[in-house]
Order: sequence, then C-alpha cells, then structure tokens
Amino acid sequence: MQESTVQQRSTVAPKTTLDIRLLVVDIDGTIAGESNSISPAVKQAITAAQQKGIRVAIATGRMYRSALRFHQEIGANLPLLAYQGAWIQDPATDTIHRHLTVSFEMAHKLLDYFEQPELRKLLSVHFYINDDLYVRELTTETEIYAQRSGITPIPVGDLRQMTDNEPTKVLALCDDKDVIDQLLGNLRRQYTPADLYLTKSVATFFEATNPFVNKGAGVRYLAEELLGLQPTNVMTIGDNFNDVEMLEYAGLGVAMGNAPPQVQAIAQWVAPNVEQDGVAVAIEKFLLC
Repeated sequence: MQESTVQQRSTVAPKTTLDIRLLVVDIDGTIAGESNSISPAVKQAITAAQQKGIRVAIATGRMYRSALRFHQEIGANLPLLAYQGAWIQDPATDTIHRHLTVSFEMAHKLLDYFEQPELRKLLSVHFYINDDLYVRELTTETEIYAQRSGITPIPVGDLRQMTDNEPTKVLALCDDKDVIDQLLGNLRRQYTPADLYLTKSVATFFEATNPFVNKGAGVRYLAEELLGLQPTNVMTIGDNFNDVEMLEYAGLGVAMGNAPPQVQAIAQWVAPNVEQDGVAVAIEKFLLC
C-alpha cells in the first residue's frame, strides 16, 4: 500500500486544531508485525518524535511482563498500559497506578460458558493473575501464544481453584475465527457493558476484563490525570477492535492498514500496514513535518 492510496482512505478530518504532546501506540499489528519486533524505521520515527518533546507510551492487551521489552526498546518514560489498560504500571518506579480485575463471580460464569461440551474441546482458556498466566492445560494454541509472548504458562487443571486473587483478564483462544465471533456475539447478548468489557485483540482472541477497562479509559487516565493534557493533545495508533476506544478518544486516531474495515472506519486516518512501517509513516506525516 502506497501512502497516496492510504490518504484516499482517510475518513474524517482531525477533530480540531491539534497540538500533539502524547503518542500512544499498540504493539501487535501496530509497532510489531510477524517478526514480533520493532523495525528500525519505526524506532527511528518514535525517537524523532521524542526528540521534539512528544511523550510516547504503549497501550496493549499483552501482559505487563510481555510488553515491557517493547516499552524499553522505544525508550518510553511513561507508565505502561497493559491488559487493555486494566494494569497501568510505571517501570521506572514499579508503581502500579491502576489494577482493575474481573470478579470471581464473572470469571466463573465465563468458565461455565467456555466449558460447555461443544466449546470445551475448541477453546484454550487463559487466566491472568498478578501478571502470571494460568491455564487449565497446555494446548498448541497456548504454546504458540507463550512463545510469542515470552511467558511460561502455568497449567493448573480446574481454573476455579485459583481463588486467592481475581484475574486481571480472561482470554479464550481458538484457531476458528467464526467460533470467536460467535462467542463474542453470544456473550455480548448475555452480559452488558456494566458487567464486562468484551473485545477481540486479534481475530482468534476473545478477551474479557473489568467493565471499567478499555484502552480509551487508560489513555484518558494517562493523558488527563497524569500529564494534564486534553484529547486534542493525544495521537493514538492501533490495529484492532480493542483499540477502538483509544482511537475514538484521541484528537487524532490512526488505524493501521491491516486493521479490520470497521476499525479503519472510525479512525481519522489510515496508515500503511504494519509490515510497511505504517507507524513510521503516520509519525512522519503528523508529528515530524
């Protein structure tokens, strides 16, 4: 995809005159593609933005420990937003600014749903507790996930026995995208946004967090409460449904060219895809010109 084509797919103009002082980026599908690493072009663009005085932060669905190397690689000096913003921690001080969990009641209801006979054999279920990953068993999907995340899963059998701490996030994986779509649709009919925040971070990941959690709320906390900024001072870049709220919040929300059409449609601009260094193109266009 060439930049001229991307510009033609731009949807709406930025909301007002912008003075971007904070850039928040997603990891997977945004700054990291198939290689699971950040390209030199993207790192150079982020560094150039930082040299202009623009603060840079990461907002991801990943675990804090899994996201930390990306935070360090881009030289970020702000708190890291992990688990869709359910866990906000400053690596420099280890201060946890926010940690919102899924109640035991809701987590067990989700397990009841996942363990229906027709679903149990299809789904790999993950509980994230105190930044550790607990699974009922090691499946192929879990092993692939663990390799990319750099995390060692802890198999425990019945996840209901994990009663010491509530999970930060509940995730169900399935290679069949239709199963995940059906799962998301059914559970959104069963639970309201006041019960759970339900989303997809990739087509094969169903994710559930505390109802007050989403990346938009996390970016708002970072911008307004910690930095004293307004939405017009914020630019966000993401590629999937779990990025929608932060794209909507920001004065300038940029979707990646590899984002689903529904995500691209709510963005102010659509960048080239992750393998074409779309983040670098967006930074150069809006922050370095």
